[in-house]
Amino acid sequence: MSGLDIFAWIVLIILAACIISVFCIAGWLPGHIAKTRGHPQAQAVTVAGWVTLICGFALWPVALIWAYVDVPASSKREQQS
Repeated sequence: MSGLDIFAWIVLIILAACIISVFCIAGWLPGHIAKTRGHPQAQAVTVAGWVTLICGFALWPVALIWAYVDVPASSKREQQS
């Protein structure tokens, strides 16, 4: 193996690691955002983020938007304020 072959393998390994890490971060992101914002359906957003990412990425932006959607306050919360 020449030095160029070794360099190519190193680049390939780094590229594969980057792709896997971006995939994991993209699956984790909607659920993390929903949990930090106190979304009442944070677990569902987490599942939606992973399932849509694994099944074809097309609906992943919907899960990300869902993580940011503010749920209207219930009447009990309005009365306490």
